[in-house]
Amino acid sequence: MQKYLKVSLLIFITLAISRFIPHPPNFTSLIALGFYVPALLGVTYIPIVVISFAITDIFFGFHNTIFFTWGSVLLIGYLSKYFNETSILRFGGVLLSALIFYLVSNFGVWITGGHGENLNNLTQTYALALPFFGYSLISTFFFSFVIEIAYKLFKIKIKTQI
Repeated sequence: MQKYLKVSLLIFITLAISRFIPHPPNFTSLIALGFYVPALLGVTYIPIVVISFAITDIFFGFHNTIFFTWGSVLLIGYLSKYFNETSILRFGGVLLSALIFYLVSNFGVWITGGHGENLNNLTQTYALALPFFGYSLISTFFFSFVIEIAYKLFKIKIKTQI
């Protein structure tokens, strides 16, 4: 239980820092953490990622698409277990995760009336979100790379101590 609390606090701090420091739009660790935490630590940590996201949302304000963003993080977390065998698979999973977040969250914008409710407006919603998707991709791969390096170093450190 103590390990779970320590890891949970680390997840929260990492997510909070990446959301609170000045950054380009959508340049946070959210998608990378949403993928890697359950992939490497297990699905029991998925609620911690979502709760951390929710706590930081208190400071940014809740919005009408919140269940789509939180829901996409849940989906990403549950799918991550299928991509955790190798670094290459994990990076493929991360790419899929960024795409899932983009598709689900922007569908939420459209369905809640953000840009009108016809199919033309759905394509317009996705088109208007492309620059944000670019930032999401860059940040997701950046934070994933950092997590991969830390994971490799941690595994090597454990093996050399045994």
